[in-house]
Amino acid sequence: MSGIEVDDIVCMEETHITVRGYRRRTTIPSCVFKFLELEDGDVLRWVATKDGTVFITKKTM
Repeated sequence: MSGIEVDDIVCMEETHITVRGYRRRTTIPSCVFKFLELEDGDVLRWVATKDGTVFITKKTM
């Protein structure tokens, strides 16, 4: 996690991935769900960079 200051971390949890056929699923940790103020039907945007960093944000309409 290079480039991230410890004081900036609000939540850190681990989740597992479930793969069934062409579907890939993971659980959003509850602290992240609350932090992003997610609701049923919200859309997440996943951005992967060449250095292996992945950013996940709530897409605003």
